[in-house]
Amino acid sequence: MYEVSGRQFRTETDYKLAKRDALIIDKIKKQYDFRNVEDIKAAAMEVRSGKYRFYTILEQDFLEELSELQKENQKNMAENYEAGVKRLVKKELKKRDRIRKGIIFASLFVAAVCFLYLGSYYYQVKRLDDYTSKQQELKGSPVTGEDKVEAPVIHYNDEEIIPPDILPEYQALFRSNNDIIGWIKIADTYIDYPVLQTGNNEYYLKHNFDQEEDKNGSIFLDKDCMIYPRSTNLILYGHHMQSGRMFGQLSKYNSESFYAKHKTFEFDTIYEKGTYEVMYVFRSQIYEESDVRFKYYQFINADSEAEFNSYMKEMAQMSLYDTGVTAKFGDELLTLSTCDYYTNYGRFVVVARKVN
Repeated sequence: MYEVSGRQFRTETDYKLAKRDALIIDKIKKQYDFRNVEDIKAAAMEVRSGKYRFYTILEQDFLEELSELQKENQKNMAENYEAGVKRLVKKELKKRDRIRKGIIFASLFVAAVCFLYLGSYYYQVKRLDDYTSKQQELKGSPVTGEDKVEAPVIHYNDEEIIPPDILPEYQALFRSNNDIIGWIKIADTYIDYPVLQTGNNEYYLKHNFDQEEDKNGSIFLDKDCMIYPRSTNLILYGHHMQSGRMFGQLSKYNSESFYAKHKTFEFDTIYEKGTYEVMYVFRSQIYEESDVRFKYYQFINADSEAEFNSYMKEMAQMSLYDTGVTAKFGDELLTLSTCDYYTNYGRFVVVARKVN
């Protein structure tokens, strides 16, 4: 057994890869002051940006370490703020008489309860209704001259790949959060969101575009998919929110009449625009690893025409209705997935192919 940074590795190869990852992490640590919240965020963004290629679980350990540091800093700030407020309140109360104290405390208590209730309610409603508009405005913001950004070099199979230029309309969004990989929009639904990707499929379940904790999460691309060079099938995930936000209205495709009016939708990567035609709509679930079942969420690349056709056959058999649309080996596919509560770990899935 080999050990690096408290992790044990079985093989010498894994051990060497872990040592390499540890050196990269040490390098990043020397560049930032982890007593500073902004430095912690910057370090985390640098890891997620793909600038460095990690090969072992040490990457996730490091991201978790950064997350804990950030929480600790925020906790200290909150405690300092709370302590300051308490001192001011205590000083003020000493100047008041007993009756005045009662009135103040009663007023503050009632006001605080009302403020917290109303503030929380309207904050969530406003966030759900207006947050996307903010991203849509940023999407159209012009970026010129020195403000233009270049996509980072992609490290793939130990080779450096130079991606195409980022489309002008996504320049400002990329500068704001370089986890963005595209945009998804389906007419007559709330689905009109940026699509993000990071090194795991957990982060954007609970974080928004600004990387703030948010129960609505974000629409995100499976960690194993690549937009350039492109995977055969790109898989997008989003919460099925009761408000209809995120992928809450994806299940409208359960109705064949809705499909008839919305046979196509838009999905752009940051490198190119795209229109997709719906092929299959079906219900599935997350299975145990040992279950010998078709697992749509494992279909990312097809290495042969036979393998591709096998995937198409499986999904066609599961589809709720026949769209008459098929795909051939070499087509670019897109899968949209969200929770479906018809069974434990149920999923509602829409599969489409790129038509232009």
